[in-house]
Amino acid sequence: MDEIESILYVAREICVYKIPPLKANEGHRAQEWGDLSQPLWKGRMRIVEKSNTVSLLFEDSQTVFANAPYDPSRPSVEAVLDSSRYFVVRIEDDGRKAYIGIGFLERSESFDFNVALQDYTKQWKSRMNPSLQSMEQGSPSPHIPPGPKRDYSLKEGETFTITIPGRVGMINVGSGSTSSGSMTGCSFPLLPPPPTSNASKKH
Repeated sequence: MDEIESILYVAREICVYKIPPLKANEGHRAQEWGDLSQPLWKGRMRIVEKSNTVSLLFEDSQTVFANAPYDPSRPSVEAVLDSSRYFVVRIEDDGRKAYIGIGFLERSESFDFNVALQDYTKQWKSRMNPSLQSMEQGSPSPHIPPGPKRDYSLKEGETFTITIPGRVGMINVGSGSTSSGSMTGCSFPLLPPPPTSNASKKH
């Protein structure tokens, strides 16, 4: 009897990169991988569940480029420090380990990838410890204080004043105020997305 195979996630196209060794006590950074427009490989990635095991399959129309088993007790996927589109994946084969970088074309794809792994990890923890799941379902959230709910929203016309360190003066916040334009947010350098197939064909 054939084993049932469940597809948890599919990315139509991702880029794979050769990455340098990890520096001591530091995380991975995609900007250190060289020219991100020149990936080592491009193709499809699927997260596949079979017989209570999950693997990340990197494949194209002809072959499987890599197969990375995913174990929630020792996760094989790590996010980089400087972008939400790029990750590092550990691949193991007969006791040997290798690390590759992967990049998504869209942030929405990398977000869905993250969610798929998190959902599977929750299911795995529930399967490993069913009593923990029942305790979590039966007990109130520790983030919600006991007692009746209280309304802390500002009534019409009410205001309060806050002082921001390093800023001259104070800011009045009222019930009808919004945050747009009131403060300047931090800016971070944005790494470019991996190249698309169409872009690579033009070169």
